[in-house]
Amino acid sequence: MMKTFVIIVTYNGMPWIKRCLESCDKYSTVVIDNDSNDETVAFVKKQFPEVKVLVQDKNLGFGQANNLGISYALKKGAEHVFLLNQDAYLFPDTIEVLLDFQKRNPLYWVLSPLHVQGDEKRLDRKFSNYMSFDKNPDFYSDFVLGNTLKEVYPVPFVNAAAWLLSKKCLATVGGFDPIFYHYCEDDNYCQRVLYHGGNVGVVPTTKVIHDRENRKSQLIKPFSEAYYSNKVRQFKYIHANVNSFNEAGLNRKLEFYKKLLIKAILKGSLSQFVYLKQELKLIKQAKLEIVESVRKNRTKGFTYLSFSENK
Repeated sequence: MMKTFVIIVTYNGMPWIKRCLESCDKYSTVVIDNDSNDETVAFVKKQFPEVKVLVQDKNLGFGQANNLGISYALKKGAEHVFLLNQDAYLFPDTIEVLLDFQKRNPLYWVLSPLHVQGDEKRLDRKFSNYMSFDKNPDFYSDFVLGNTLKEVYPVPFVNAAAWLLSKKCLATVGGFDPIFYHYCEDDNYCQRVLYHGGNVGVVPTTKVIHDRENRKSQLIKPFSEAYYSNKVRQFKYIHANVNSFNEAGLNRKLEFYKKLLIKAILKGSLSQFVYLKQELKLIKQAKLEIVESVRKNRTKGFTYLSFSENK
């Protein structure tokens, strides 16, 4: 138990953090707070003094904050880490079931339980999408038809709200890639796991509550900062995939944007030209980041983590 650390990234986590931490009481737990402006840090320090809190003076994003927690756990001798969202709650056996399976099946470097909604009546909506027929054709059929459940259902991706990672995984794949500030960092990580010969799987005999179904999505205005951020993030997600990286394809995408700029000029559409020019500028920068990212991510090691077996 002492060699398994639970790592939780918080940002204004007061609505959930009490129940989240109470569900982790059997494990060494590390909280990395991303500069919350509510009472999260003070509450955790007072109510859960046994929890290690790493307070940041700016929001590092999900991936980089987790990298700090993972590095801390490895330095303390962790053999496994469990990444848990601040709005997720463990069941009493969640980690034990996953640990038992991972120890018997060490090539499953990333394991997830089932994700259920806060009322425990349905699977989490997004989690359901990750388990679709195209991702794993047996998962829903086995449940609905009463087939014997498999010990694990391999999938190309499951979100990092509740991940068990082995030290073998961390020593090979490393931490989260900093080219992703928030969102897509877990997609990228699963791509790298598969590239290096590991597996990603969902164990159907245990679960975690992901309490997020009542949260409203924010509308993104066209050509706003968030709009461009989404565009660049999706570009990185597609092109930084270590399994399918193609620099020629990247160059063709840039040429496509240049043609769109010329068309905008010929049409006399100044606003379209301005928007496309900004998008092209950001994507050119992203290309440089992607090339370096793929180079690093195809190399084995504790990449992006401040840890070394030699220290």
